Amino acid sequence: MTYNVVWQPQPGSQTLALSCPCDEILYEGTRGPGKTAAQLARFRARVGLGYGPFWRGVILDVEYKHLADIIAQSKRFYNAFVDGARFLSSASELKWTWPGGEELLFRFGCDEDDYWKFHGQELPFIGFNELTKQYSSNFYESMFSCMRSSFRPADYPQKNGFLLPPIPLEAFSTTNPFGVGHTWVKKRFIDPAPRGTVIKKTQVVFNPQTQEEEEITLHRVAIHGSYRENRYLDPKYVATLMAIKDVNKRKAWVEGSWDVTSGGRFDHLWSEKVHVIKPFPIPDSWTVDRSHDWGESKPFANLWWAESDGTAATLPNGRQFCPPAGSLILIGEWYGCPPDELNTGLKMSSTNVAKGVAWIDQRLAGIEVDEPEETKGKGQVHFQPGICKKVIPGPADSAIYNTSDNELSIGQKMENQGVLWLEANKKPGSRINGAAIFADMLEAVLEGCDKESGIPENPGFYVFNYCRGWISRVPVLSRDGKNPDDVDTTQEDHDWDATRYRVLHSPPKPDGSVKPLRM
Repeated sequence: MTYNVVWQPQPGSQTLALSCPCDEILYEGTRGPGKTAAQLARFRARVGLGYGPFWRGVILDVEYKHLADIIAQSKRFYNAFVDGARFLSSASELKWTWPGGEELLFRFGCDEDDYWKFHGQELPFIGFNELTKQYSSNFYESMFSCMRSSFRPADYPQKNGFLLPPIPLEAFSTTNPFGVGHTWVKKRFIDPAPRGTVIKKTQVVFNPQTQEEEEITLHRVAIHGSYRENRYLDPKYVATLMAIKDVNKRKAWVEGSWDVTSGGRFDHLWSEKVHVIKPFPIPDSWTVDRSHDWGESKPFANLWWAESDGTAATLPNGRQFCPPAGSLILIGEWYGCPPDELNTGLKMSSTNVAKGVAWIDQRLAGIEVDEPEETKGKGQVHFQPGICKKVIPGPADSAIYNTSDNELSIGQKMENQGVLWLEANKKPGSRINGAAIFADMLEAVLEGCDKESGIPENPGFYVFNYCRGWISRVPVLSRDGKNPDDVDTTQEDHDWDATRYRVLHSPPKPDGSVKPLRM
């Protein structure tokens, strides 16, 4: 028998992506290895096997217009089979159908509200086109509730009595590094294990089919592809990628590197080698205060700061460190998010948050007090006890003092625990101004490195090396697409807001008087 080969995967990552048995697959890497073709072929491989209308899938992107390229590729690809496949192009349909009843939908969505357009559907195949376009994992994970099938092989025997295997449930996504969702995708797929290594998660669940508790293991993997594997790729395309001036884009799209900052507002000015420093005792004459951004369902951010007054600090090795007056050092953080999650709040009350803030204030000042039971193990906490003499109130969003129906406000409940705040600068233009000042402080440190002393001429910005949460989030924040001088607010920017409040803040003079924020 003679077969007409319409398409076959190229050796390497494409072949691996089609044969991989994992439940959750990310086909990532450089531009050009043929990721989209593999995604389309992955669905098409089970068309015509006998599953009929039970074999349904969806490929998702963030906007309708972003689907144009993958739809064009699907037309070239699926029409070549000449098997009766039809593409329905109306806005309400937008899908491929086959004579056997199989369907592949093209849809868009990017937040949890978009999920409800799919709620209750059976979609055993779910694909995301360019996953890093998704600003968070919320929509991605919500769609997993649709990844199911009611097909039971025994109920649908084939004419020869053969029973088909159960329909596999699979999520198959493609992406390059870079994009607004770079951080969460990297944390989910890249950080836990080397590419190609299967990440296993076993849990005990109740099996409705057997009516018994069973161990079920889910398998997740990242498969890396390179343009070097694609023998059909025009070398001029490679040359255009190599000519990209943006260093991070070039590393992401040519090398497939995830060690980049994605279109960052501050990435061109940030250097962990110079901005991140080892902790040292804060001189008594320096100001130590804190800033706050409230969150309950989303993370809250409490940050502790030391501001130089121009006098020298003594480093652990005995050397002197004397940054210009007004220089800021982040010396502590408490971020209200579970350590293994992203952009998820602890749902703690403002009273308990205040108890935790008061405890850290005292511990920073070397006062031996027990941690409140309400805060133990909650969030991401990093500080060094006894590093300063005292902590004074710093800026917080004045919205914490908003109230209604005679209820105490968030700020008032915090005051009842002895935690006071000053009003953050949120005047018109403060977002842009705060980002600009922060950028200037980062740049001052870089310029200081070129001097023999290593000390900047203008106020700089530093971070103690144990504040790993802040370091992992703030320097990689992307620019706002509509206003490049600002930060994209769809990201996890809570500790950035607390940072911005402090950068714009002028501490009270050290005369012992602190006027708290009261609305």
